[in-house]
Amino acid sequence: MPAYPMPPLPSEDKRWKIVNGTMRRHGFARNALIETLHTAQSSFGYLDDVAIRFVARSLHVPLSQAYGVVTFYHHFSLKPAGKHTCTVCIGTACYIKGADKLVAEAQKYLKIKPGQTTPDGNISLMTARCVGACGRAPVSLEDGELVGLMEPAQLLKKLEGWAAND
Repeated sequence: MPAYPMPPLPSEDKRWKIVNGTMRRHGFARNALIETLHTAQSSFGYLDDVAIRFVARSLHVPLSQAYGVVTFYHHFSLKPAGKHTCTVCIGTACYIKGADKLVAEAQKYLKIKPGQTTPDGNISLMTARCVGACGRAPVSLEDGELVGLMEPAQLLKKLEGWAAND
């Protein structure tokens, strides 16, 4: 346990105990920032201002550093994701093989930009720098499931299916 007083949990929500457990397991060390933020995001689905401030105060990390980490790494999200998430890889291999066409098709159909969620909260459109499946380029992640050799029409069919079923 750290020598300094710990801030109280933001609420009675049991998920805060999971976040606190991650920090405790690491002795409330500053170098547990990324892992603790991952725990908070996996517990709540995204990182809001309350979560970032609580983690920063608990680990005695400057708030600017915590926000810097959250905004630097694309894995962290400041907004809740949609019910479904479509992530298009825009790494070099995927881009050369047509990822830009995938993104354009998704944007046109969903009427949102990458990093946004449809107004109904159903679908989030994301991009990633590389998902490590270059041999199957272009690649998308559909609710976390990797789909390689993706064609714009194939992606559109998936998006239409999500929109129709929800």
